[in-house]
This record gives sequence, structure tokens and C-alpha cells, in this order.
Amino acid sequence: MAKIHPLACVHPNAKLAETVEVGPYAYIEEFVEIGENTRILPHATIFNYVKIGKDCNIFPGAVVGAIPQDLKFDGEITYVEIGDRVNIRECATINRGTKASGKGLTKIGNDVLLMSYSHVAHDCTVGNHCILVSYVGIAGETDVDDWAILGGGTVAHQFSKIGKHAMVGGGSKIGKDVPPYVLCGRDPLTYAGINLVGLRRRGFSNDQIRNIKDIYDVIYNSSLNFSDAVARIQEGFPDSPEKNEIVNFIVSSKRGIIRGPQNASSKDDGVE
Repeated sequence: MAKIHPLACVHPNAKLAETVEVGPYAYIEEFVEIGENTRILPHATIFNYVKIGKDCNIFPGAVVGAIPQDLKFDGEITYVEIGDRVNIRECATINRGTKASGKGLTKIGNDVLLMSYSHVAHDCTVGNHCILVSYVGIAGETDVDDWAILGGGTVAHQFSKIGKHAMVGGGSKIGKDVPPYVLCGRDPLTYAGINLVGLRRRGFSNDQIRNIKDIYDVIYNSSLNFSDAVARIQEGFPDSPEKNEIVNFIVSSKRGIIRGPQNASSKDDGVE
């Protein structure tokens, strides 16, 4: 039986694994499912229609599954799904989806860190191994792909997409899509190179990193528009997972991707 503090408020129909721990003054509603070894710390709130995986930690003041802050929401049943080994720090918030979006689901992957006061709005998707630093706010239907990191105080416009292994500098305003593998910052948000340190930490080879860098040189440093740059990449680079990830991201972008710096020029990126 789950270890529930006597001062916690847990609906008797909530489905808690036997190894779940619930601290004092935590609040858990009826239609909630929580996996093994997850801890709900004091004063955390889990509203209805939330599923949380195993080995998660929900810290004090966090609110998971509140109804969306969307005027189109009409009381329908929608959901939040959270994967395994997710840490939701103090006062972070995750809202349920809306039917108006066509999804009705806000989803957080595995091994994610949502730092204090971060906000994940309705119908967002956050992939595996992502980090949202304190005070990040992603608006409705934003997609953050695997291994992306959003620096503190960053805000994302609704429908934005942030690609795999991207690193967004703190205090940024995301109004265009951020392609995979890149570093970006400044105002307006601008391409600043590839995420070299992150890629090396995650085991990308020098050849893979060089290929990614060469592709982005065509996109941002060749004076071609993005459509012509993609055509040149498709013709001039052999198929690889990295090439396909970048091309597919740019081709499918509805908001358009972030721009390069004015008068950008290639420079040493430390790739051997």
C-alpha cells in the first residue's frame, strides 16, 4: 500500500502504486494514476486526468493537471501524461490539453527536468531528456524535442517547435522554430552555431558533428534562402540521420526557422 502521510488529501479511487510516497498537505484527485517509487512531496497538487510514471519527484508547490488557460476549453475531459524519472521542481505547472487542439493531451517524456516556476501549457509535448530551466514558459501546442535545453526565463510562442539537441540561451523569446542541434540566443533569437558541447557529451562522433556543422553552414552562411539551401543539402550531402533530421524539420516547419546573424561568417568551431 502506498505510503500516504495522514495530513495528505488523496482520493480513495486514485491509483497509486504500492511504493508511492505522498507527503503532508499534498492533494491528489480521483482520476490520477501514479507509478512505482514516485514521490509526491508536501503541498504538491495533482488534479484529475493525470498519469505519472515511475521514479518521479513532484516537489512542493508544483501543480500538475490544472485545466488549461485557454478560453476555448469547455470543461471536456483531457489529459496529462508524464513519463518515468521526471523531476518537477517547486511551483512548476503543467496544464491539461484541450479538445480544440485536436490532441487533448499534454505530454512529458522520460528523464525530464522541469525546474522551479517553469510552465508547460495545454497540448505541449516535451520529449525525453529535456531540461526547462527556472521561469521557462512554453505556450500552448509547443513541441520540445528530445535532449533540448531551454535556458532560464525563456518564453516560447504557441505552436513553436524546438528540435532535438538544441540549446536555447536564457532569457530568449522563441517566435520561430529552433532547428535541431543548434545553439541560439540574442534578441531577436538568432542562430549562434551548433551545440558542440552537448553533442560531444551525448556521444556524437567528430564526423557526425562536422557533417552537422557543414549542413548549417549551407543554411546560414551561404547567402541562399532556406528553400534553396535545403535543395543544395539534399543534393550535396549523403543521407544520414542528422541530415534527415535537419531537412525534415525545416521542410515541415510552419512558423519558419530562426534566422542567422547578420553578415555571418564561418569560424573555428573546435571540431577536429
